[in-house]
Amino acid sequence: MQAAELFEQKIKPPEVARRLRVSAKSAYQWHQVWRDGGVQALASRGPSRSRCRLSPWSLEKFAAHLEEGPAGHGWVEDHVWTASRVATRISRKFHVTYSVSGATRLG
Repeated sequence: MQAAELFEQKIKPPEVARRLRVSAKSAYQWHQVWRDGGVQALASRGPSRSRCRLSPWSLEKFAAHLEEGPAGHGWVEDHVWTASRVATRISRKFHVTYSVSGATRLG
């Protein structure tokens, strides 16, 4: 919101960049967004997240699938679901690819 206040004072993007310690490119982008939509357009929308590629039904079905344990799906050396194993099961069961880190964020 500091950028919007500076733009309202007719301060140019290069000076806004200097004052806020950001790149000039960012300040020019903010300026364009501010001109098109005002202060509200610059408001944070929070951290971006990828949309879940599994439907709510698939997530529910998969949760039940996980309750069978890793041994029920071929991992008999130990009884621990790892992120790698979860990603592998999603791929095999639903034909949807998740990275290991992506699998840790399912919920």
